[in-house]
Amino acid sequence: MFNFKIEKKSSDSLARAGVIETPHGVIETPAFVTVGTKATVKALTPEMVASLGASVVLANTYHLYLQPGDELVKAAGGLHQFMNWPGPMMTDSGGFQVFSLGAAFGEGGVSKFVSGHDPNKKSKEQAGNIAKLAKIDEDGVAFQSHIDGSAHRLTPERSMQIQHNLGADIIFAFDECTSPLAPYDYQKEAMERTHRWAKRSLDEHKRLGGPQALFGIVQGGRHQDLRQESSRVIGGMDFAGFGIGGSFNKEDMGTAVSWVSQNLPENKPRHLLGIGEPEDIIAGVKSGADTFDCVAPTRMARNGALLTARGRLNILNASCRCDLAPIEEGCGCYTCQNYSRAYLAHPLLGPRLEECARALLDVPGRTAHEILGSPDDLKLRSSMTLFAQVDGADPVFRRVLERYYGGEADARTLELLASS
Repeated sequence: MFNFKIEKKSSDSLARAGVIETPHGVIETPAFVTVGTKATVKALTPEMVASLGASVVLANTYHLYLQPGDELVKAAGGLHQFMNWPGPMMTDSGGFQVFSLGAAFGEGGVSKFVSGHDPNKKSKEQAGNIAKLAKIDEDGVAFQSHIDGSAHRLTPERSMQIQHNLGADIIFAFDECTSPLAPYDYQKEAMERTHRWAKRSLDEHKRLGGPQALFGIVQGGRHQDLRQESSRVIGGMDFAGFGIGGSFNKEDMGTAVSWVSQNLPENKPRHLLGIGEPEDIIAGVKSGADTFDCVAPTRMARNGALLTARGRLNILNASCRCDLAPIEEGCGCYTCQNYSRAYLAHPLLGPRLEECARALLDVPGRTAHEILGSPDDLKLRSSMTLFAQVDGADPVFRRVLERYYGGEADARTLELLASS
């Protein structure tokens, strides 16, 4: 059973509030979808996720197909049983990961936003490790596993078969996610291929049968005419709802989403893929999106970033080490009610991080990619950049950057620190 009902609409924007009914419960919209990439939300049990108010979790088709395998998840009774999550679930198509961990990095990388630094400026190590892992043709994508280099092929039909095995309530059609820097002609070509793949996804989904709701994905990059064309084509297909994918300029994301929302059927839900910064969610809601997913919360948390009413707080800063105030005065959440900034900045964490960094330096003759795989080699660069910026930081973090990344810090991490 799948149903969507709009309960309220804004009089001065495209915002609306509603309810999505699924076989495993309801999602009150607008809603943020918690990301559990590999059928687990990092550092949290399903019970903890539920206690925080999350109503729906999204898992990743690409990663679960590679490990532990969709057939194993099916044998366990599907994702709900496998990860002990009783509520609604989504799975993405695997398209973004195939391209972001494969060939698309060779064209500046797949990212949700065009940022101020040059995405084409990558270390030789990264270019050698990531570029050319995937090849696109009309049938689908041939790619190598980022884990062990084994060869795989993903098509619209195969994506549907994997997602049916995983058993989430809401699944997504297979699409091509392009780099934000790809030229107009290629954005158009990829969009049209996404439309053909959408039809094939829909046909295979209907052939397989079952209670799952399939969402089609709108592409088109940052171009108004392509976005509007894609929303009309995808909106005209028999999907239960729609995903808005691709890349945006952060400053005009709301405008781009509005182009799409105005052309999609009003009575079906719209999901904004990979968007999760607070200001972006607000812009998305005003532009007619109903649900959102992003790894931002867990990524920020593991890097020591906390969101407060006064902006971002870096709990690793020296100023927090002796601060007995809560994160947010007057906040009623469990953490603010029970723990001080000083406790959360406990120095026990520092020596452990330094120990891990020294262990990396003790590994001879191997690259970060060979040790950690992808995307953890990229996460290491971001983390080392962050820790090196902390007041009084051990020089070991800078040494890791020098050893594995030619001394080049992660530009996006520095941008986020500068804005916090």
